[in-house]
Amino acid sequence: MGLMPLTKEVAKGSIGRGVLPAVELAIEQIRNESLLRPYFLDLRLYDTECDNAKGLKAFYDAIKYGPNHLMVFGGVCPSVTSIIAESLQGWNLVQLSFAATTPVLADKKKYPYFFRTVPSDNAVNPAILKLLKYYRWRRVGTLTQDVQRFSEVRNDLTGVLYGEDIEISDTESFSNDPCTSVKKLKGNDVRIILGQFDQNMAAKVFCCAFEENMFGSKYQWIIPGWYEPSWWEQVRTEANSSRCLRKNLLAAMEGYIGVDFEPLSSKQIKTISGKTPQQYEREYNSKRSGVGPSKFHGYAYDGIWVIAKTLQRAMETLHASSRHQRIQDFNYTDHTLGRIILSAMNETNFFGVTGQVVFRNGERMGTIKFTQFQDSSEVKVGEYNAVADTLEIINDTIRFQGSEPPKDKTIILEQLRKISLPLYSILSALTILGMIMASAFLFFNIKNRNQKLIKMSSPYMNNLIILGGMLSYASIFLFGLDGSFVSEKTFETLCTVRTWILTVGYTTAFGAMFAKTWRVHAIFKNVKMKKKIIKDQKLLVIVGGMLLIDLCILICWQAVDPLRRTVERYSMEPDPAGRDISIRPLLEHCENTHMTIWLGIVYAYKGLLMLFGCFLAWETRNVSIPALNDSKYIGMSVYNVGIMCIIGAAVSFLTRDQPNVQFCIVALVIIFCSTITLCLVFVPKLITLRTNPDAATQNKRLQITRNQKKEDSKTSTSVTSVNQASTSRLEGLQSENHRLRMKITELDKDLEEVTMQLQDTPEKTTYIKQNHYQELNDILNLGNFTESTDGGKAILKNHLDQNPQLQWNTTEPSRTCKDPIEDINSPEHIQRRLSLQLPILHHAYLPSIGGVDASCVSPCVSPTASPRHRHVPPSFRVMVSGL
Repeated sequence: MGLMPLTKEVAKGSIGRGVLPAVELAIEQIRNESLLRPYFLDLRLYDTECDNAKGLKAFYDAIKYGPNHLMVFGGVCPSVTSIIAESLQGWNLVQLSFAATTPVLADKKKYPYFFRTVPSDNAVNPAILKLLKYYRWRRVGTLTQDVQRFSEVRNDLTGVLYGEDIEISDTESFSNDPCTSVKKLKGNDVRIILGQFDQNMAAKVFCCAFEENMFGSKYQWIIPGWYEPSWWEQVRTEANSSRCLRKNLLAAMEGYIGVDFEPLSSKQIKTISGKTPQQYEREYNSKRSGVGPSKFHGYAYDGIWVIAKTLQRAMETLHASSRHQRIQDFNYTDHTLGRIILSAMNETNFFGVTGQVVFRNGERMGTIKFTQFQDSSEVKVGEYNAVADTLEIINDTIRFQGSEPPKDKTIILEQLRKISLPLYSILSALTILGMIMASAFLFFNIKNRNQKLIKMSSPYMNNLIILGGMLSYASIFLFGLDGSFVSEKTFETLCTVRTWILTVGYTTAFGAMFAKTWRVHAIFKNVKMKKKIIKDQKLLVIVGGMLLIDLCILICWQAVDPLRRTVERYSMEPDPAGRDISIRPLLEHCENTHMTIWLGIVYAYKGLLMLFGCFLAWETRNVSIPALNDSKYIGMSVYNVGIMCIIGAAVSFLTRDQPNVQFCIVALVIIFCSTITLCLVFVPKLITLRTNPDAATQNKRLQITRNQKKEDSKTSTSVTSVNQASTSRLEGLQSENHRLRMKITELDKDLEEVTMQLQDTPEKTTYIKQNHYQELNDILNLGNFTESTDGGKAILKNHLDQNPQLQWNTTEPSRTCKDPIEDINSPEHIQRRLSLQLPILHHAYLPSIGGVDASCVSPCVSPTASPRHRHVPPSFRVMVSGL
């Protein structure tokens, strides 16, 4: 029996016309095969142009009126094929399709007798999975057209990726306008987009991608690869061309990857027909003549071979069985033969023109190709073999627009902002120079501590000032240590240590400076008659009290709300090197829960300390002994420190996210304030000691004694002139009063010097009492003044008449047991000095220099017996009133 010719009943569709040459070619080649020569093959091809009614009618007419069919070959349109495939089980017929790719037909419970040589649309999902793994893309998003075919593929893909632990970060679908969905994908930072849409919507999608800038080196689009050749030229006019120019569309499409089944195998291996796929393709092109090609022709060709091999295995099975049944005896109620054919179909395994032909649960395990859009054309870049589950990327064909494949998300590289090592080195060098300078001042202060200039300036307090400055310098080293130098635990410890060091250093330096100023203020601004000696020990107690307040604040701070290491995350920044990553800066801080409250307490205390220092400096501004008074330099220090701290705190807060700038500002403020303070305190002393060591403390008593008679003579002459010119008497007295006030000021300076010398060396008080008593009497006693003019006598007489109990020669009984030094302070002598309006008013300073001894151990001496109260010649006596 010969092979019957192919019956062409209906062949109107393009797919049918395109595959007919392949089917005829396969039958011609099978005719030469001995396995089917004894039998006949009647192939009836029905093409109904996807009309359900026509398709079903043709099928049922063939079943009812035609000969018994062993198999059904074909089925292109999903709607027709699915209905026929569902009913095949009732007739024990096996259906083999070469063009139906709809995933619906993969349901073996519903379509158990359905097979296809073409892979289904779902067959691309394992290939996509392999591609994602190849480039290590673990995060994707999907964009799906709202059509059942695409939705089914998307749902299957979701299950495939979920099982492989690949995250689908966003799933978007659209009906007509995809721009909203594209925008959402970008908002969710989706870099790898898996699209499922037809070629008409593809143009709109890429136009939206261009508007949202979702193309280029940071994005990768993976879409279906079964579109028509040059599809973008055909559908561009349908996508709003006014918004999306051709160049814009091509720019957005550049680099997309298309996924589709392979029409013909690229391997140059002989197939079951004895020809390679390339040889078959040449024969097919020559045979189809003017008929347009179909992408399914290779699957139709292999489908005929599948039918032939299935029938061969079925006949061999029947021949091997004990039943004497022929395949020609098949009828629609013969379940046994139907199952034999079904089993033979599942055992199919050969290499065809489309690759290895193997079925798994009725689904073709075919080859999936990957194409990439490059320079306005699609280029094959790789293929996936479903049978071997292998992916092959063709060398040097796939091109990414960046230097490397896109990242599956914005790679956030957390980068700790660190202090630059060169900057830290420079500022550390400046700090070391400052500490060397402070050490030099300390050496100078210790070496010259016995010099009168240094001794009167309280060398112990000066040492504390230097110590405070060095502590402030040392804190700079700790402020520069961050995560690049120390561990997290060490950094947290440094948060507390550097705060303590800077706080204690500040209080030590300025506390000692202000304590010195307070002593000057206590001595020279106290209006009480008696003075007490203020020793350095008392000043140390004052500084210790200030430090105790600091320690109480710091201890409470550490116990209640300690400083912790916190990490602040800032907004992402692009990579300076141009890589496809984003930098998220991290910055370490020393903070706690109530940071503002604790800083407010510390700032308030330090501010009050600064205000107190300013007050003392202002009050003692007129104390004119440089060795004692640093008020001018303290004021300058407070001003500089205050201004620099305010500026530094403000700039440091504004540059919180720039650790290099912040550290530089903090370090420079500390260096500037400490250096200026130390220089203002010690440089003037150093200069004075080197140039004229006695200039600041020289005693002017001899000058006063020598010039006293000369100035008294001038005063006498001036008063005589006043008496002669009665009209200007008042002006003369006022002038004399001014002169005496100037003399009082000069005596004040001498008394200040003596007072400070005694405070620094209290052990010498006895010596002063014994050896300088006469010298002090010479300074304080103005017994050389004699009788004045008649006018002066009258004034003095009136004054004495008003105070008869305070006559010069009056002696109270209580004073009879006082020693000579105590007699100087008797009411009679005080009244005499007050009456004459002389500088002896400042005898109130005598307790500070040991001029008054509370003990009465010397013999009683009458004031009149004192040589200091000798009667002076009348010609030199001057009485000044109106003081």
